[in-house]
Amino acid sequence: MVTEQDFYAAPGDTSQGKVFTVTGQDWDSITQSIGESAEERVVVNMGPQHPSTHGVLRLILELEGETVTEARCGIGYLHTGIEKNMEYRSWVQGTTFCTRMDYLSPFYNETAYVLGVERLLDIEDDIPEKAQVMRVLLMELNRISSHLVCIATGGMEIGALTVMTIGFRERELVLDLFELITGLRMNHAFVRPGGVAQDLPPGALDEIRDFIALMKKRLPEYAALCNANPIFKGRLVDVGHLDLAGCMALGLTGPVLRSTGYAWDLRKTQPYSGYEDYDFEVQTWDTCDSYGRFRIRLNEMWESLKIVEQAADRLAGLEGAPVMVGDKKIAWPSQLAIGSDGMGNSLDHIRHIMGESMEALIHHFKLVTEGFRVPAGQAYVPIESPRGELGAHVVSDGGTRPFRAHFRDPSFTNLQATSVMSEGGMVSDVIVAIASIDPVMGGVDR
Repeated sequence: MVTEQDFYAAPGDTSQGKVFTVTGQDWDSITQSIGESAEERVVVNMGPQHPSTHGVLRLILELEGETVTEARCGIGYLHTGIEKNMEYRSWVQGTTFCTRMDYLSPFYNETAYVLGVERLLDIEDDIPEKAQVMRVLLMELNRISSHLVCIATGGMEIGALTVMTIGFRERELVLDLFELITGLRMNHAFVRPGGVAQDLPPGALDEIRDFIALMKKRLPEYAALCNANPIFKGRLVDVGHLDLAGCMALGLTGPVLRSTGYAWDLRKTQPYSGYEDYDFEVQTWDTCDSYGRFRIRLNEMWESLKIVEQAADRLAGLEGAPVMVGDKKIAWPSQLAIGSDGMGNSLDHIRHIMGESMEALIHHFKLVTEGFRVPAGQAYVPIESPRGELGAHVVSDGGTRPFRAHFRDPSFTNLQATSVMSEGGMVSDVIVAIASIDPVMGGVDR
């Protein structure tokens, strides 16, 4: 007789206690069942269908009453095979895959991957200034939208529904900007090797400035609702505690690390894409808990607004400048323009390759179908995503597609802290601790 083995809660671990699966129903029914049992030790499956685990994270909790004595993560429910799929697509097409990993910060996935490809191509110094500024602009807008989701869903999970509704209200404004600039709300594939897919459309800078002005009025609402709220602080202060030594031992980065007071931010410590030319401050807190992580994300949105404002001012002086490298053997598709039908090649470009130059048509066909070759080698490029260090390790064998692409996703690494943050606390504190890590399972199960 063959029995299935659960590696996260093996039979030997649960033979002395009944296993309960929490699906989001009233907790009273669980506690009543526990009360009827003579066992003191109970194992509870929280997720993957529990609302607070967002459908794709399983937490195996061992309880004594309401106290968590052991907590483990069970991942793998969202496996997409993105990294493997990238081996069967051209270097440019790889962008359309990796943008879908951490679906709350797609521009960071694209940029990390593209910076790695550009390092292998040895064209890092050839990227047009306007493309670099546009990348920074989009990434910082993306940081705002990602932090808004973190604060909104975290608030929802502890009953602060107003925080959730206004968080998604502001996120919609950012997604509207993304749609205006790239044509899509998410999964943009807009950052390409050599630059970006297309220039800013008319009126985009005015929309961005209107957004900045509005957010300066809206962000104080979060502070007014939460910062000194005794109920909010009661749920977050001293919950999910993890000090600097623990973060360093586990390799944690992002707001979780900065909540210990350590000002580690790759935009400052290892600048990329011209971040050294922007005026902003690395936000830290000194409480090592969930409340500090919330305050850091709130403060980081202000800093991102400052960067977006500076980027918009720079773009105003770069009107008509190129957004893709001049090397036509790499620069595809650099002739894109948004037309009445959405996105497509500019009419001038189509006229040239279809009616004026057979060589241009052949080159375009080979570049689109086969792609460019990348010199053999490997590169690792880390950037500072909303969740911490996101690194892309790309390997080329000299062909037209990646030999290997592997990403160091911060959500995957940061989830290691689940047990340390949760054990010894209450069941309700597990929800807060996970929310303060802000894991996105698309990045974990890529």
